[in-house]
Amino acid sequence: MRRLPVLVALVVSLALVGCGASTPDAAPTSPAATTGAEPSSATDGDPGDVLADLGLAGLTGREIVDRLDASTDTRPLDLVASVREDEVLVGDGTSEVTVPLGDEFYMSVAPYVQTTHECFFHSLAGCQGELVDAPVEVRIVDADGAVLVEESTTTWTNGFVGFWLPRGIEGEIEVEHDGRRGSVPFSTTPGSPTCVTTLRLT
Repeated sequence: MRRLPVLVALVVSLALVGCGASTPDAAPTSPAATTGAEPSSATDGDPGDVLADLGLAGLTGREIVDRLDASTDTRPLDLVASVREDEVLVGDGTSEVTVPLGDEFYMSVAPYVQTTHECFFHSLAGCQGELVDAPVEVRIVDADGAVLVEESTTTWTNGFVGFWLPRGIEGEIEVEHDGRRGSVPFSTTPGSPTCVTTLRLT
């Protein structure tokens, strides 16, 4: 009988941490609107066991995020993984744990041309962007004009590309792809989203 509440909670968590369905020109509103209540830091399991079951034992939070976001497996993945401000929530279908991310803020960006989706906390397991394996030019500057990122890269299988940025800043993300360009403001201050799906290329 004790298993039933845990399973129900995990089903709810799966729904809460995944990105919404793809809809044209959707824009995120607030954490409550897209993710609901915060899940607990651990449920019915040892953190080491959960990570071991997922093949993530011994990895830091940053290493977990980097590995899962760049995974070439088709979404959704068979796990729960959601990037928060200072930790990543990971679940194996039975239990979920959180792993701290350290001093930097992770921001995952899915530029798009026609179709996007609502997102606030980036789901490493469920989010799917429009542009897959697409070459992009990315430039990220802070509010003072300092260049934080300027590189040519390629979006992953999930249509995103991620960046580790200093905490407590604001600025702008600029992306170019196939002759199209777009930009959006960003922030890494408390309460900021880790998922950027509003950058339209025109």
